[in-house]
Amino acid sequence: MTPLYIKDATIETGPRSRVQAGLQIAPLSGQDGAMVVLVAPRDAAGRPGPGGAISAKSSKSAIGMAEMLAHEIKNPLAGITGAAQLLSMTLSEEDQELTDLIVAESRRIVGLLEQVEQFGDVRPPERSAVNLHDILDRARRSAQLSVAGHMKVIEIFDPSLPPAHGDADQLLQVLLNLIRNAAQAAGPAGGTITLRTYYEHGLRLQGPDGEGQKVPLQIEIEDDGPGLPADIADEVFDPFVSGRENGTGLGLALAAKIIAAHGGWIGVTSEPGCTVFRLSLPMAPRELQEDN
Repeated sequence: MTPLYIKDATIETGPRSRVQAGLQIAPLSGQDGAMVVLVAPRDAAGRPGPGGAISAKSSKSAIGMAEMLAHEIKNPLAGITGAAQLLSMTLSEEDQELTDLIVAESRRIVGLLEQVEQFGDVRPPERSAVNLHDILDRARRSAQLSVAGHMKVIEIFDPSLPPAHGDADQLLQVLLNLIRNAAQAAGPAGGTITLRTYYEHGLRLQGPDGEGQKVPLQIEIEDDGPGLPADIADEVFDPFVSGRENGTGLGLALAAKIIAAHGGWIGVTSEPGCTVFRLSLPMAPRELQEDN
């Protein structure tokens, strides 16, 4: 038998979501009729697919914009908001609608600027041994009390998953954003969000020094919504790219920045009826696990 290599194959096993992988099939030496099959997920060797990680160029550009916007726009906006509120005290009820609009839009812009400032925050995460299931539970409960109240949430967790090496607050921010995005994509009709964790032995990312870092802890947030718009599917982790009409395009860029700072990886696969965001994170060192 001649060895066979398949560059792009779709693999689906058990409760896990579908993944793209390369397949190598070859005869097993010394055993007639036996074959060996090697399955290599496309993202397994630190080669993220579309939207895998935020680029350094995009990061620097957004940080520079954060500094400029924070100093040049937020202070004047505070003055505009205060002036509109004072002016409204002397106006008729009909004219107050216009000043209310000024105040509301000013506050919306301030909220956007605060997101930009957050994206420009270059402080490293304060990492410790964190239980990913606790963080997922907090994110789910928070989302279901707000934007995801109309969604069915299914949890498929690996109870033996060891602690991750991460900043609990930052990881909560990422997971909450992803769950909210899934709920918003579904629209008023609702749908199902599946939260999944599992351990993938041997998964590594290649670091700047050429060494591979193990990222065996996997989290998947899957929804059955319409999928990502085709025109932005390859750019969803870039700043200011959004598929929603009023979206800022900073949530996923910030998520990618946080996960990269953890030495992890974030990626997405999407088609109508199945969008899966996948996080790969490092495990906490043994000494931190023992202290936890």
